[in-house]
Amino acid sequence: MSETPSETTKPPEIYKCCDNPQITYLAPVNINIDERTIGSVDVWRCAACMKSFCEEKTLGIESITDIVGMPRIENDEKWAVIISKLQKGKDKWKLVKLKQNGMIKIETVDEKVIELKIQDYKIVDDYHSSFLVLDHIHHAVEI
Repeated sequence: MSETPSETTKPPEIYKCCDNPQITYLAPVNINIDERTIGSVDVWRCAACMKSFCEEKTLGIESITDIVGMPRIENDEKWAVIISKLQKGKDKWKLVKLKQNGMIKIETVDEKVIELKIQDYKIVDDYHSSFLVLDHIHHAVEI
């Protein structure tokens, strides 16, 4: 049984954001502490449908993520970085997908799961804050 060329060249489902995915690198968002870059978020975008994808890059961490390819994001979510006032260094930030309102569960460095309130795509908490990645394309964000 032979396959047609279109069947063999289909991208894996994780990459598929539209009928004609053309995902290209868009820009970084550097994460800085005291003007020193400790990591970045790489932003990719489909040239056909303009959907964005993000990857967290922490300096000094060489392990690969559990997701191969572009991570999925739902239409009602936006890419964001959560910043913890309780942590230091590379553990101070985390790339997440935020809904407009609701709650998000995140795991802390000591492996505790906490829930944070989200209001208008922002974390509402005394010890955590957030920013939307797409609002800071080509910039360094001081945390």
